[in-house]
Amino acid sequence: MNVRLAKVDDLMGMQACNLQNLPENYMMKFWMYHAMTWPQISFVAEDHKGRIVGYVLAKIDEPAEDDKTQEIHGHVNSISVLRSYRRLGLAKKLMLLSQEAMASIYKASYVSLHVRKSNKAAIALYRDTLGFEVAKVEKKYYGDGEDALSMRLALK
Repeated sequence: MNVRLAKVDDLMGMQACNLQNLPENYMMKFWMYHAMTWPQISFVAEDHKGRIVGYVLAKIDEPAEDDKTQEIHGHVNSISVLRSYRRLGLAKKLMLLSQEAMASIYKASYVSLHVRKSNKAAIALYRDTLGFEVAKVEKKYYGDGEDALSMRLALK
């Protein structure tokens, strides 16, 4: 298994991984925007044949110029690992690489993400393995009406 920085050439494979695993899907221009705007913080896992089997897609949120109270922070838009490649530590590795890049390149003070309240495996990864904490519950966040946990992890 190889984990590396995502490239524009990987976007179709990343999107295919997303479509296979997750109910939240994005148009290609969304993937392209992230890859072009923040090329250093999204990563892919590939199998021995070079097929994308997992990814993390992330961005940086910078405060408005007139708001000096808000901090630069990263946000994980999407992470997914194909079912047959789970329990190998790939999601943890993808997350750690993205978090390290957010902190070192963009000086992000924290990283945030949203996760379905029902996604116990992902919540365990974020909370128990990576140290995220629930910041708040966002009611009916998802298109189907399910609540999201808004989670955060300090990077500094």
